[in-house]
Amino acid sequence: MAQYVRMSTEHQRYSTENQAATISEYAARHGMRIVRTYEDSGKSGLNLRGRSGLQALLHDVKQPNPKFSSVLVYDVSRWGRFPDPDEAAVYEHACKSRGIRVIYCAEPFNNDGSLPSTVFIGIKRSMAAEYSRELSVKVFAGASNIVRHGFRQGGVAGFGLRRQLVDEQQNVKGLLSRGEKKSIQTDRVVLVPGPPEEVAVVHRIYRLFLEDCMPERVIASVLNREGIPSDAGRAWTRGTVHQILTNEKYIGNNVYNRTSYKLKVRHVRNPPDEWVRRDSAFEAIVPMHMFVQAQAIIAARSQHLDDDQLLDLLRRTLQKHGALSGIVIDEDEDAPSSSTYRSRFGCLLRAYSLIGYTPRRDYAYLEINRALRRHHPELIEQMAANLVSTGGWTVRDPLTDLLTVNGEFTVSLVIARSKPTPAGSQRWRIRFDASLLPDITVVARMDPGNQRVFDYYVFPAIDFIPDTLPTLEDNGFTLDAYRTDSLDFFYQVAGRVSLQDAA
Repeated sequence: MAQYVRMSTEHQRYSTENQAATISEYAARHGMRIVRTYEDSGKSGLNLRGRSGLQALLHDVKQPNPKFSSVLVYDVSRWGRFPDPDEAAVYEHACKSRGIRVIYCAEPFNNDGSLPSTVFIGIKRSMAAEYSRELSVKVFAGASNIVRHGFRQGGVAGFGLRRQLVDEQQNVKGLLSRGEKKSIQTDRVVLVPGPPEEVAVVHRIYRLFLEDCMPERVIASVLNREGIPSDAGRAWTRGTVHQILTNEKYIGNNVYNRTSYKLKVRHVRNPPDEWVRRDSAFEAIVPMHMFVQAQAIIAARSQHLDDDQLLDLLRRTLQKHGALSGIVIDEDEDAPSSSTYRSRFGCLLRAYSLIGYTPRRDYAYLEINRALRRHHPELIEQMAANLVSTGGWTVRDPLTDLLTVNGEFTVSLVIARSKPTPAGSQRWRIRFDASLLPDITVVARMDPGNQRVFDYYVFPAIDFIPDTLPTLEDNGFTLDAYRTDSLDFFYQVAGRVSLQDAA
């Protein structure tokens, strides 16, 4: 028998230890032996995403010999509180279709396929879904009340701001570090001005935008050239600058529910009349007149234009500058941003073709690289799932995508773009994430069309340490086109031994 346990954060009653104890008692009474445990700790039951334990279970039941004939679960709600009860039924049917029963140990009925049990399970699934809906309403009401009282509700502070912890009498208890959470339920969080040097950068961003008429992308380039990091320690982008120019927290307003993700079904951008707000909740670090002026400029340039109007403006930009690029478009005050053209037409190259412009340089690789960056998180998730399926476990760093495997070693994924040589053969240039210092680097080589992964290579850090890597501007590493099964071997090793054992 296998057991599946899941705990979100709602109550000690549902701790994985309590679930396992109840399941163990049930197994002992019925002469069963538990040979495998699948666990999701701190995971919501609203969907399958992020529940690596249940994903691994569903993967294993499809194998020719899963080595267990039943899955023991504490109750129906631990299987999941899916908003659509049919989703829970689908996953249970995936087990039953392979001859594997799902048994709910704490329920007062047997899941034997009889009419009474079928009715009871349907009711319990609906009750679990309704519980999630009611809890969502209560959580939203509580969060809205906190916001209306002037307290911060979730999210990072942002560049130039810091989260300050206060008790229920609003006595200051100290600043919270990035990622740090309050430990006492009655404590609250407010925003306060950050270090003076960060506040000065925020003021400078507004001056560059209002006085020097620099668009966001150019401002980001200026800050990056000067080596000024953003609040996340990363390079500035158009989006991070735009957020500073548009977020009301910089004038002290507390705004909540601009977007919602209720029941984890889909993200929704809510209209302003549904926002929950408290004006002048925090100390402002940007003068009101500068913020209002910035919003007027952004609103004026954001008026809706149809495709023909956008292309006409692009032709004018071409006539004015004689050439087009993302930077040229972003620096043109009379043109929409380059991101507008990417969003409307899919990529800049397609917009160029629609006005009959051919860049002097082949920029196709830029669109390829952009597509590969979008593909990177999917490959990371796939790699993590494969490691779990072989018996390992992973923790993913949300900022760097670095995987920690079995708590023992780190893995970085690098995607290598395929590039044809003048002779017609293919080459792949690999740039390692040396700054992350991973113990192992997995390189995914793309096929000649850069549409799918061709094969994988595994490079231990012992062979490719940063001190021995070339540091010139062109520090590539070239491989000929041959295949390897090294990734399969890596999964097998990672699922069974630690890095120290392997050494």
